[in-house]
Amino acid sequence: MPGLAAYILRRLLWVPVILFLVSMVTFALGRYAPSDYVRLQAGPRANPETVERIREERGLNDPVYEQYTRWLGNALQGDFGESTRYRGVEISDILFDRIWVTLQYNIVILTLVFMLGIPVGTFCAVKRGTWVDPATMAVFLVLAAVPVVVAIPIIQWLFTVKLHIFPTTGWQTREILGVETGLLSKEAIMPITLLTLLGVAGVARYMRSQVIEVLDQDYVRTARSKGLEEAVVISRHVIRNALLPIVTIMGFALAALVEGSIIVETLLGIPGAGRFAFESVGARDYDAIMAIVLLGSLLFMLGNLMADIAYAFIDPRIRMSGRSGS
Repeated sequence: MPGLAAYILRRLLWVPVILFLVSMVTFALGRYAPSDYVRLQAGPRANPETVERIREERGLNDPVYEQYTRWLGNALQGDFGESTRYRGVEISDILFDRIWVTLQYNIVILTLVFMLGIPVGTFCAVKRGTWVDPATMAVFLVLAAVPVVVAIPIIQWLFTVKLHIFPTTGWQTREILGVETGLLSKEAIMPITLLTLLGVAGVARYMRSQVIEVLDQDYVRTARSKGLEEAVVISRHVIRNALLPIVTIMGFALAALVEGSIIVETLLGIPGAGRFAFESVGARDYDAIMAIVLLGSLLFMLGNLMADIAYAFIDPRIRMSGRSGS
């Protein structure tokens, strides 16, 4: 356990460093963007005196390093400023609720993608050399090849217009044990099903290649020569050793799902962080964009940190190396 604690601590120490660098780049892009968001907020008919007054109130006439220090200090307290789209509304009041909506169904999707992709990839690896392997992979590859912007209208036409099973758009929430969630509504079925089917192929292909590599190892042949059943060999000796590289893509898979949520939420009318990001970019709401990038980077790093922790539980050698290093 001391080795595992040191292993986790080393990765935690990098989180504030990377966030600091991301915040600097994000702030610079927001402040030196081509459009002047102060004029956008003041309106096209605002006179120069009004624009200058807003700049003075927001401290935009101060040196850049003072602006950055003030913005970073407020951001660490959860204050990202006011939105230029929603006048008088704090960005944190909008963004945190939107992130919760996006995380709800994306966590479910990520779980389903790996729950389906790992056994599908293992099954295809075991059946290599037969028609079952390419046929199974072809089905999921065809699904993954369909762009989201094409798949959503097709699903809406089939299940909403023709079959009248699912609602067209929206996100209905209900309170369960004091927590508001929309996962139990019909509106959640379409995005969860769509993004799950699109993501299974990537995990299945990666898992298949890893299992094939492990199947050719000497310890697998030794286990079979001892008379162990094939199911025991696969579950105890093959899958566990093949899972270690799979953990690497978990953090990246979460980031990819969040990026895909921009299109899904915009087309399906889901009030999540992806839709808010799309609207903020269109409205040039730079303070909101900076907040989205900063929090998105934090979530991405936390996802990779969870993958690093899973490394230590799957492969004991990582814990031993951490213990020796400490």
